[in-house]
Amino acid sequence: MATTVWHNGKVWINENESSDAIAATDGVIVAHGADALALAADEKIDLKGATLLPGFGDGHAHPVFGGTETLFAPVRGPEKLEQLLEAIKTWADENPDAPWVRGEGYDPSLAPRGEFDAKWLDEIVPDRPVVLRAMDYHTAWVNTKALELAGITPETPQPHDGEILLRPDGTVLGTLREWGAWNMVYKLLPKLDAKQRDQVVRAASDAYSACGVTWAQDAWVEDDTLETWLQGAKAGALKFRVNLAWLAEPEGVWRTKLESNVARRDRVNNEAPEWITGNTVKFFADGILEGGTAAVLEDYCDCPSKGIPNWRREELIEAVAEVVKSGFQAHIHAIGDAGIRNALDAFENARNVHGNLINPVIAHSQLIDPADLPRFKELDVIANFEPLWAQLANEQVVLTVPRLGQERADRQYPMATLLRSGTKISFGSDWPVTSPVPMEGIGVAITRQTDEEFPPEGWVSKERLTLDEALTAYTMGSAVQANESHLWGDLSIGKRADIVVLNSDVHALEPMQVRRAKVVGTWLGGVRVFG
Repeated sequence: MATTVWHNGKVWINENESSDAIAATDGVIVAHGADALALAADEKIDLKGATLLPGFGDGHAHPVFGGTETLFAPVRGPEKLEQLLEAIKTWADENPDAPWVRGEGYDPSLAPRGEFDAKWLDEIVPDRPVVLRAMDYHTAWVNTKALELAGITPETPQPHDGEILLRPDGTVLGTLREWGAWNMVYKLLPKLDAKQRDQVVRAASDAYSACGVTWAQDAWVEDDTLETWLQGAKAGALKFRVNLAWLAEPEGVWRTKLESNVARRDRVNNEAPEWITGNTVKFFADGILEGGTAAVLEDYCDCPSKGIPNWRREELIEAVAEVVKSGFQAHIHAIGDAGIRNALDAFENARNVHGNLINPVIAHSQLIDPADLPRFKELDVIANFEPLWAQLANEQVVLTVPRLGQERADRQYPMATLLRSGTKISFGSDWPVTSPVPMEGIGVAITRQTDEEFPPEGWVSKERLTLDEALTAYTMGSAVQANESHLWGDLSIGKRADIVVLNSDVHALEPMQVRRAKVVGTWLGGVRVFG
C-alpha cells in the first residue's frame, strides 16, 4: 500500500474544518494533522504554506467541445473583426485539403447585435464551406457555400427552435441562432476520426488537470460524443472523471431515445466504470440572453420578442417526468425567467408524480423571477451557476444589458440570495464557452468584478459569496449534484484523494488576487496527474 503525506500548509478539508497535514493511502484519505504526520509515508510533499483543496467538480461543461477547438481554426481570442477574419484565412490557407473550414469560440460582440454576414467569409474563403460557432455555442456564422450545401434559402421555413437571420432585403444573412437553425449545417460536417478523438480527450484532460478539475458534467452527449469518451477511457487518456448527460430533443424525439439512454448508461458502466457514468439527461429549455433567444416573461427591450422556448411547456413537463421515471437525473439549461419557470414547473410535476427526484438541476440560473426564487428550495432543485459570468464583461455590456434593461439586468445570477435561503448551489464553467479555470470563477463570485475591478463596488454586490462558500460550491456543491458526495467533494477521511494544491495561501489573499491563484499540483485518487 502506497501512502502520501502532504504537510506544512493550509489543508482546507471543507467549509468547517482545516488542518496542516493530510495523508492518503491507495487513493483514499486516511488521516489529518498529527495522525497524518505520524504515518510512515512513501512520499512526503511539503506544501510550503500553500493551500491544499479537494479537487474541483465542474458542474456544467462541454469538455469534448473544448478539446475539439484545438483541432480547427483559432477563432477564440481575436478582439477585432479584422483579426478574426485574418485568423480564419490563415488557417484556411494552411489547410488547403480540409473540406470544411471550421472554428469554435469567436466573440459574438465583434459585430453589432451579434449579427455576422456570410459575405465577410465569402471574401476570404469563397471555394469551401465555412462554419464557425460563437463562444456562446448557441450561434453559428457560415459562408454562402455552407448555406448552399445545407439548402438554406430565403424560402426556408424558420425552425421552431432556432432562427435564420435575414438581411433587410430578405436574403439570408449568414448568422444562425440556436440548434434548430445551425444544426442544418453542423449535421453535414465530417465525423472526427479516431486520431482526432484521441487528441480531443487528451487536450481536455490536460486543460482540466492543469486547473484542478477532477470531475466534470458533460452537459451535451450524443452518440459520437459517447464514442470519443469511451475511446479516451480505454486508451488511458483521461485525467478526470466524467458524468455524461444524454441530449433530450423536443417534438417527440426524446421519446424515441428513452430505451437507448438506459442502454448507453449500462454501456459506460460496463466499459469504463472507473472513469465514466451516464446518469443524466440534458434539456435545453431556452437559448441565451445575448442572442435574444432565452425565454423571458416580458419582451426584450430592443425587439418585441420573448425569445425562443426550445420546448413547449407541456411537452417539457411530460418529458422530464418520463426521464425521471427511468431513473435519470434531469439537468435543464434554463437562462431566461420564463425558461426557468418552465423548468421549475416540470420538476414540480415530476416530484408530484414520482416523489423524490435525483438531484434535479437548473443550469445557469441566470435571470429568475422573484416569485420563483423560493421554489428552488421548496422543490429541492440545485441551482447551477457559472460564476465567471457574474461580471459586467463585454458581452453583458454590449449585448445582454441593452436587451434586458437595467432592472432585469441587475437581477442576474442571484447566487447569495439562493444559497442563504437554503438552496443547494453548484458551480461550473460551461467550458469552452468560457475559461475552465475554477479559481477564476471563484474570484468573480466573491467580488462580482471584472479583472479591471469594474464596477468598484461590485456588480449587484449583495450577491457576492464568501471565499469558503464559493470553494464549497465548486467542490461539495458539485459532488452533491453528481450524487457522489459520499465519494468526493471534501477531504474527510474515507473520501477519494482527489486533491489540488495552489501556489499560495488563498485565504490570505486580497479578494481581487484570488482569481490569480495558480494550481501547481493535481492528484486523482492519490495519483499525480499535473505538476
